[in-house]
Amino acid sequence: MTATNKVAWIGLGKLGLPMAARIAAAGTPVQGFDLSPERMALAEQAGIAPHPSLAAAVEGCRLVFVSIPDDRALLGLHLGADGLIEAMAPGSVLIETSTVSIEASARVAEAAEARGIAYLRSPVSGNPVAAESGTLSAMVSGPRDALEAAVPVMAAFTKAQYWLGDAEQARYAKLAINLMIAVSAGMMGEALAMARKGNIGWEAMLDLMADSAVGSPMVKYKTQPLKDRDFTSTFSAAQMAKDLDLILGCAHADGVAVPLAAQMREAYSSLIGTGHGEDDYIATIHHTERLSGLPAIESASGAKG
Repeated sequence: MTATNKVAWIGLGKLGLPMAARIAAAGTPVQGFDLSPERMALAEQAGIAPHPSLAAAVEGCRLVFVSIPDDRALLGLHLGADGLIEAMAPGSVLIETSTVSIEASARVAEAAEARGIAYLRSPVSGNPVAAESGTLSAMVSGPRDALEAAVPVMAAFTKAQYWLGDAEQARYAKLAINLMIAVSAGMMGEALAMARKGNIGWEAMLDLMADSAVGSPMVKYKTQPLKDRDFTSTFSAAQMAKDLDLILGCAHADGVAVPLAAQMREAYSSLIGTGHGEDDYIATIHHTERLSGLPAIESASGAKG
């Protein structure tokens, strides 16, 4: 396989690593880079070639994927004399999968254009489990021909790629989807607290919710962890709070009323303040139960949660 068939993956965290591993497993060589030696070691075990620097990781790669946590990391990684964009060759394609603000993304777009790099905003919907199974959905905006070039590789970790426009549309879409997820988590917490007050069995109500008109994929996915009172994080309350800050900033800048987003941001502040920041975002149930005067439920294992 020639050098032009290689791809680079920058940021090998909980979501980035399984996405990159899927590409490697599909037969495309992946050159990886992460600031964490532990993540680099895990990447090597997954068939990804670790590289000691950004420049080394992107050498010979037309497609460069990125998965990082926030605006600060985005700007620090991409901009500046030693940044990723300067390390990439003109004519290459930058596929940025993170959840970040419209403003930060626009700054990266400007720098990429000046360097002659095609910039795809490509945040994904899903969690590490979906990344491992290759069933993420990608919301994409940027040059459509660049997306067409990237789709054969992206198909390794996504079930669909939705092209939404040539600018920041994908960033808006990702924030809109995460707003719905946050509000759904709050809705589930209130509904389950109400059901408990009405003496409905915990598992019976969860089964009913999953099988009802509101039984979305998210509700179904969270049914078993909630039955087990297992709040191990796939996406933490603290991460959801960060995304709600992005949502509120975006909405306020564009004059969109988002009272539900504001309410859920306060709920997540309460979760973080009471020690549940690293719990899964569905731990909204803790917040609602506490406000409702409900005691913790003992799981099948005997633990209370």
